[in-house]
Amino acid sequence: MTDVDVGAASFNTHSAYRLHRQAELRDEPFGALAYHFGTRRLSFLKAPLLVDVVRALGDSVSVNAALERCAVPDAQRPAILQALAGLAESQMIEPRR
Repeated sequence: MTDVDVGAASFNTHSAYRLHRQAELRDEPFGALAYHFGTRRLSFLKAPLLVDVVRALGDSVSVNAALERCAVPDAQRPAILQALAGLAESQMIEPRR
């Protein structure tokens, strides 16, 4: 899978991303809360595997590499990618250059 469509935008899984510089994750029993200090937006990450992938993005060469690093099962990849695309659209994660 290369791209995930989110509205008018496209999320490229071959690109490198990271948690936005103005965002922070706080661990919770259900996964994590993501808070963006710039937009004041709060997101609930209800899957611990998604939290692991978001954390792995910063040290991975691409989204696909982060998925591999976290051993995301093939059956869960579409849901994780859709969640990541939504986090990118809401500026919780950003492209890394």
